[in-house]
Amino acid sequence: MLTFFNLFAIIFHLLDNDKKPKIGGMVIETLPDTTFKVRLEDGREILAYLSGKMRMNYIKVMLGDRVTVELSPDGNRGRIIFRG
Repeated sequence: MLTFFNLFAIIFHLLDNDKKPKIGGMVIETLPDTTFKVRLEDGREILAYLSGKMRMNYIKVMLGDRVTVELSPDGNRGRIIFRG
């Protein structure tokens, strides 16, 4: 039986699974609250925050680290999803 909560979970999963562009970059500045300034491979500089999984697993990101960033639709902000 399909309940409201199951339907909501299915819709949320479908909306969350859209393909966001991922691009590599390098951390050039650390800011408060796990926020970083990242220079992307194409030369742009964006503001990026650390993803929740990286926070939960205590993965440290430092100045000069190579990271993979998932860009927001406007391309000015992003989420760091991988270090290395």
